[in-house]
Amino acid sequence: MKKCRLKLEPTASRLAFMLLMLYSAFSFAQTTEYSLKGTITDANNDQPIPGASVFIKGTSFGAVTDFDGNYVLTANLPEGEYLLTTSYLGYSTKQIPINLGSSNVIVTDITMSEDLLSLDEVIVTGNTVGVNKRTLGNAISSVSAEDLVNNGATAVDQAISGKTTGALVQQNSGDPAGGISIRLRGPSTVLGSSDPLYIVDGIIFSNSSNELIDLGGNAQNRLADLNPNDVERIEIIKGAAAAAIYGSRASNGVVQIFTKKGKSGEPRFSFSTNIKINELRKEIDYNTVPLAWEDPFDRTNLNTVPATRYNLQDTFFETGFGIENYLSVNGGNDKTSYFLSASHLDNEGIIKNSDFQRLGFKVNLTQKATDWLTINAGLNYVRSQSNDVPNGGINSAYGAITGFVFSDNSINPYPNESGVYPVTSLLVPRTNPLEAVNRFDFGQKINRIISNIGLDAKITEHLSANYTLGVDYFNQSATAFIPINNTSTNANGFARRSDINNFQYNSDLNLTYRTDLNEDISSTTTLGGSWQYEEFDRVGISADGLPPIVETAESGSILAQGESRSQISYWGSFLQQSFSYKNKLYVNGAIRLDGASTFGEDQRNQLYAKASASYVVSEEDFWEDTFGDAFPTFKVRASWGQAGNLTALSAFQRYTLLSPSAINGSTSLIPNTQQGDLDIAPERQDEFEFGFDAGFLNNRLGLEFTYYKQKVTDLLLPRELAPSTGFSSRIENVGNLENKGIEILLKGSPIKTNDFTWEATATFSKNDNVVTDVAGGGQFALDGSFSTNYVIEGEPLGVFYRQFYAREADGSIALDADGYPYAGTNEDGTSSKVIGDPNPDWFGSLINEFTYKNFALRIQFDAVQGFDVFNWNRRLMDNVIFGGGYNVGQELLGNQPKGYGSAQANIFEEFVEDGSFVKLRELALSYNLKTPFNGVDNIKFSLIGRNLISWDDYSGWDPEINTAGQSNGVRGFDFAGVPIPRTYQLGINVNF
Repeated sequence: MKKCRLKLEPTASRLAFMLLMLYSAFSFAQTTEYSLKGTITDANNDQPIPGASVFIKGTSFGAVTDFDGNYVLTANLPEGEYLLTTSYLGYSTKQIPINLGSSNVIVTDITMSEDLLSLDEVIVTGNTVGVNKRTLGNAISSVSAEDLVNNGATAVDQAISGKTTGALVQQNSGDPAGGISIRLRGPSTVLGSSDPLYIVDGIIFSNSSNELIDLGGNAQNRLADLNPNDVERIEIIKGAAAAAIYGSRASNGVVQIFTKKGKSGEPRFSFSTNIKINELRKEIDYNTVPLAWEDPFDRTNLNTVPATRYNLQDTFFETGFGIENYLSVNGGNDKTSYFLSASHLDNEGIIKNSDFQRLGFKVNLTQKATDWLTINAGLNYVRSQSNDVPNGGINSAYGAITGFVFSDNSINPYPNESGVYPVTSLLVPRTNPLEAVNRFDFGQKINRIISNIGLDAKITEHLSANYTLGVDYFNQSATAFIPINNTSTNANGFARRSDINNFQYNSDLNLTYRTDLNEDISSTTTLGGSWQYEEFDRVGISADGLPPIVETAESGSILAQGESRSQISYWGSFLQQSFSYKNKLYVNGAIRLDGASTFGEDQRNQLYAKASASYVVSEEDFWEDTFGDAFPTFKVRASWGQAGNLTALSAFQRYTLLSPSAINGSTSLIPNTQQGDLDIAPERQDEFEFGFDAGFLNNRLGLEFTYYKQKVTDLLLPRELAPSTGFSSRIENVGNLENKGIEILLKGSPIKTNDFTWEATATFSKNDNVVTDVAGGGQFALDGSFSTNYVIEGEPLGVFYRQFYAREADGSIALDADGYPYAGTNEDGTSSKVIGDPNPDWFGSLINEFTYKNFALRIQFDAVQGFDVFNWNRRLMDNVIFGGGYNVGQELLGNQPKGYGSAQANIFEEFVEDGSFVKLRELALSYNLKTPFNGVDNIKFSLIGRNLISWDDYSGWDPEINTAGQSNGVRGFDFAGVPIPRTYQLGINVNF
């Protein structure tokens, strides 16, 4: 038998060779245990910085400084040159070269300078992709958690007012949950919304303003559902260049909200309680003269009779009280961290029997599943409820303030012995304002769930991926009830019920590849895709003729009932490429293919692009040698980008809508008067911006400057059609508009010592808006403005266009032979012209923060200048046929001719007033008692005032008002709106 011999020698040789190579590599890369220690201090005052991060760049070795600013870290590394990197929020990141050699102990003390311009802050610009702010070629603003609380605000959008440039925050109503409008760099559409896109922890967040019952401009927007205490920070992306990767939903900018996450360590608890007092800041002047006209309609009859005048404002305004409680806990270990919170708000309004209640629960979990995979999950449940009193008079004739402006205040508004309220508006049917607050029952309830799950994977050393699935669902239910035998136009009673279910989700996947091309150039490539879907279902029913004590609509005579449904899908993908040269010169570009189901099939997929560059000039040697002492930080930046807009179209508006009808008893369909357009396309926006960021005086003074110019083309506008087409109009891409402006941010720390600090921030924003094309030079009135706010080519959006005074050659008001003013005419014989502009010339803020030992004082002034308000209230009250206005009293006293206010009523120029104001927005005094008890970190006491003083010349309650609610084009509209209250807040916060 022949034996088979195995040849082991070659295999053994190869194995020996491999072992030899591994041994050589091990010997070459032999490591040594090094101990690195030192102290990190503030360069301005030599005070230690606790909590600063210290790590060796390119390794996993790091530590955090203790209370005294000391750090100690141990690292097993081969000998060589390394960079010791330190970072801390509010300070510039610093890198110190170190040499690991024969000595095992390395002592390095480090000083850090304040980063007033936040150039080293990490910004998220693509849902989950973080980049350093210094790399960006466009301006992005951030608001920290500390700026969102302890300011008297109950909602996130209220809290950011005056905190950033380029963001005009306007509170439309002083109702406890009254709506707020935020415009970033002006309006970018006419028929749609100019509110930005909101993203909360990667979830596309609905900020809809559904007015299910007519409250007269008090429509809530859904940011009221978020508790500012749960927010860690907010990033505001204002330019098209920054927003291009978000596609067609981002033409108005992006507001990214990040909620608090857990931190490793023992559980940390925080509890706060606040007591609020809300009051009317001022009353408007009214008729107090104890006389009335014998015949108010006869100008020649000057006979008067005695009269008792009532201050009807006292019948519906009152001081409101509120309380807010908040409890949170966070903690975890190196694998799992958690954040949980519960909150309750109960806040009364300054209109009697109005309030807003919010109950919320929040959970954020982070789990490190493996060394390469981290899982994030969040859940937020909110239950809110409001008791509302209708006030505005735009759509309905009932309401408290509506009744006030139409009432004759010589009539006693209080009920008689039988409980019957008298009619106070004799000539035009309106509500007794006292009855409105005492008998009307209007309210809303919202149940909302916001949830997300995210996966962060480090696939290789260079490649990472993240995935986010977010869901936002809410049900909003509203009811309205006016009992029978009332003084409104619905004397037989009125009931309405309306509900909306709103659901949306987004699914986003991003891949990021980072690598160093050589020693000087690094590259970051990001590829992302998104699918988004939203739908809502709405039902409503209204009735009058109610039986006694019955409050449901189905028991009365049905006035209207309806149902509507909507489904919209969005999809898109983007590719972004960034290069960095020596960590001082950065360029990046991106393209996005974006689609939405609302547009025509050939138009729904659009391509958007962006490009930007930034150059940190102060990193150059020549700059440090020449300007380093005076200007230690200087960065220039520029960007260009495109974005789309789809808010001007509803889900099926591209179709010609058909309405059911009956012909001879048979069912039929008739077309709407507005024709559809199957080729309709998104509005498009192009924007260019450039600016610089500069630090002075050892970076104790920072300046951020930005100039931008934005063009919106393919604007969706109604185009009038010839009657022969069978339609009156059609929405087409037939308009253009422009925005251009500047933004300036100035931050400084004039004084910073061991015991006393003074920090100041000033903002200035100016935006010039003009509609450059309206379907060949046309113009049209905006719905909901009583044909007062117009879109006119060559003018800003929403200007007031109505009758004006006839004037003499010297500009004075012309009077007729009887001494009364009259309306003028243009040279072409028309009787209207532009008489005002609700868009401000500029807005800004000044914030000063002082600390002395344990005391802190914060003062914030907000200014909005150069805008007009149309005072519809005065137009009615100054008319003698109603009689409640101050000027009617002046007529009774003989200081004005009888009927002067009636003559002015149709000269709309009279009621356009300067709305410019400067407000003491926030005043907060606090005392921080540190470690008062064993186990308690600190107790903070605070006394806060909000909207305390307004310096303005407006004759109404408050120039910061818009009865048209969150309307985009109808602004500066004051008709029976609830004024913003003055708020006092006493609070206590305990951390343990």
